[in-house]
Amino acid sequence: MLAIGVKSFVESDNQQCRLVLLHDSDGKMLALLPANKLLNLVSLWREAERNLQPTRSDDAIRFFGQKQLLSPEGQQKLLGLPIIIDKSLTDFDQLNVVEPFSQLSFKADKSWLKHAKVLNIGVTLDEIERVQPKGNDEAVITHAVERFTALRIRQRLEDTLGLPSLAPTTQKIIELRSDPAAGVDQLVPVVKIDPSLSAQVMSWSVSPYYAAPGSIQSIEDAIIRVLGFDLVVNLALGIAMGKTLDVPKDTPRNQTPYWKQAVYTATLAERLAKRMPNEIRPKPGLVYLAGLLHNFGYIVLGHLFPPHFSLLSRYIEANPHLPLDTIEKHILHVTREQVGAWLMECWSLPEEVSKAVRYQNDPLNEDADLFAKLVFLANRTLRENGWADGPIEAINQEVMDACQLTPTILAEEVQRLQENNEELQELTQTLSSQ
Repeated sequence: MLAIGVKSFVESDNQQCRLVLLHDSDGKMLALLPANKLLNLVSLWREAERNLQPTRSDDAIRFFGQKQLLSPEGQQKLLGLPIIIDKSLTDFDQLNVVEPFSQLSFKADKSWLKHAKVLNIGVTLDEIERVQPKGNDEAVITHAVERFTALRIRQRLEDTLGLPSLAPTTQKIIELRSDPAAGVDQLVPVVKIDPSLSAQVMSWSVSPYYAAPGSIQSIEDAIIRVLGFDLVVNLALGIAMGKTLDVPKDTPRNQTPYWKQAVYTATLAERLAKRMPNEIRPKPGLVYLAGLLHNFGYIVLGHLFPPHFSLLSRYIEANPHLPLDTIEKHILHVTREQVGAWLMECWSLPEEVSKAVRYQNDPLNEDADLFAKLVFLANRTLRENGWADGPIEAINQEVMDACQLTPTILAEEVQRLQENNEELQELTQTLSSQ
């Protein structure tokens, strides 16, 4: 299992507690806090006077998966280890303890925790929201950049941040993507003048995933007979934008690789769009592009806040049950969806794509159209199967109804992904090696 994320506990009460395994050079330590709170590592380090780090998810599974922890005696012995508990838990005589990765759960008597150190280590979601900056996305991004970097915004935001400009070929492809009248005749010359893109198109066209009969003789043949206008434009944009900014290095351990999540989200979102009734179906090509770029803001965060990105990664590891945007708000006061959508608007990508990126986690927002809803459905479905990062949440029925899709359709399309997994992995490797 690669994906960072476990069952969501956002709706749980304070009596349900989350157990976290931490370690430093002095050894292991446990932390116990309400399951619906964020573990505030900075407060933990300051108050405990130890540089405790969250363990990897697979290490947590091994540790908490020991057979002796299935008995009350073993559970009491477990809580006899050095442990820190959140101050809010001291009012309860009995606690419902859960460890998310191993799914170990048991009831703990307060007497088991007499030796525990009591500290303020948890933050509620309401507390995080109360300190967020007000205003539109650009104002929020400006606030975050001014607060967490040495930059002071005095001109257009995109100029101040030192974001690289797009290559001429990429700009031309964006123009084609935004032009409803554009077709293969306009695309072929653009592909031909870029040697690396030409080679990539030919490589895609002979991939087993597309299973084209006969040999491919030319760029025109590859685009017209095998790949099609939409796919070539979308994959070319994905590669070009991926080259513009590097994928961050110090990401959460066991995270789904960036391009794997992008390709699987794009593929599933497009397939779900094609299962929708004709009268409401959005353009599958733009749905694919929205899925391919849905997580691009994550790369932008790594570019904008390199000193804080490592800290963000540790918080994600320590709080796998919380929405990623909640953790980003706590650390940076801005989310990947906000910066990703804003940058796509600056680069003049289609509005459908930027809005899908912006509202993919808020599909019932009045500004969230069917593109955002499809990316939401694809991403949440992939989380359940370990192919995307984030907490595992119940899929909102209202969103499925708006798209006129059913759980059966989602399950069928996941099965298709599994059947084509080898070919999708090949495409993922191609994109990640650019």
